Amino acid sequence: MVVSPAYKITLPPTMTDDQAMQLTLTQAGLAALAGEVPVGAVVLKDGVLIASGRNASIETQDPSAHAEIVALRAAAQALGNYRLDGCELFVTLEPCAMCVGAMLHARLQRVVYGAPDPKTGAAGSVVDLFANPQLNHHTQVQGGVQADACAELLQRFFQQKRAQSQTGCSPLREDALRTPEARFCGLPDYPWAAQYISDLSALAGLRLHYLNLGPQDAALTYLCLHGHMAWSYQYHKKIPVFLAAGHRVVAPDLIGFGKSDKPKKESAHTIHWHQQVLTELVERLDLNNVVLVVQSSSLWLGQALMSSAPERFEELLLMDLEPPANGQQAAYEAPFPDRGHRAALRAFAALPDASPQSTAKNS
Repeated sequence: MVVSPAYKITLPPTMTDDQAMQLTLTQAGLAALAGEVPVGAVVLKDGVLIASGRNASIETQDPSAHAEIVALRAAAQALGNYRLDGCELFVTLEPCAMCVGAMLHARLQRVVYGAPDPKTGAAGSVVDLFANPQLNHHTQVQGGVQADACAELLQRFFQQKRAQSQTGCSPLREDALRTPEARFCGLPDYPWAAQYISDLSALAGLRLHYLNLGPQDAALTYLCLHGHMAWSYQYHKKIPVFLAAGHRVVAPDLIGFGKSDKPKKESAHTIHWHQQVLTELVERLDLNNVVLVVQSSSLWLGQALMSSAPERFEELLLMDLEPPANGQQAAYEAPFPDRGHRAALRAFAALPDASPQSTAKNS
């Protein structure tokens, strides 16, 4: 394969600290593009790059997948040894206690970081694990290399996140209700971060909640539509199964359900309107190779959605799930604290069901 000169990177035979830190910033930028906290790391031996890594905890659903851990694993594989004697690790952010522990076990010769971390830094900001005299290995530590550039990347990332969060907290329309967030605290087996969208034209300012999990470039995306008396929590046991298989999972709360806004009038809910909202969501997220998972009570909506953009869908999967156990009933009812919040439940019970089609499968 011929590599275009525009994408070819020529590394010096041996690198200075500034050059090595520049490589970590590149890795941090890749993390930001993937929606991860932008932290990057590289490992050098005798001044030569042998491994790199970026934050990947969200992508891999792995709390240990910090940039330093990813880089250490890659370096150990490259050298064929879990001991990294004579190696130096560079990272954009002061390492946490977990990463410092791994660095000490790896017998790194030196660790260099960019920006300090006043919340979890374990190289002096909160604690200094490297300085513990009782440890049987001591690693040299240096901080502040290109600290401003490293900090700026993090600050820009979190500013964007805050702006997105403010968009998520869009004003509530007068003709709608929003379930108090406290109703969703402590839900069993539902640890995923909420995402909101309100600028789809069909929403007309209403706020729709959805989950968007797993690798964004997965071969298949499972789009999960809940039933007419439930919300995205209905898939809390199936989502980990799909993720473990390497799939992307998108699970929206239809308007009127879950954490989405709830119009007060039953007449707001029509097949065409919900189909249009979902069609625009699929287009906005650019979902392709979609396995559309539905319940019997949402089959009509799934069929309507597939008809609006058939080129995006691979299969319609009818997967009726077991009703909630006694201990989970409160979680299913959390979005609907009173009659005003239940307009969609009443409206959906009256909407006509489409007849099942041969493309659907029972599972």
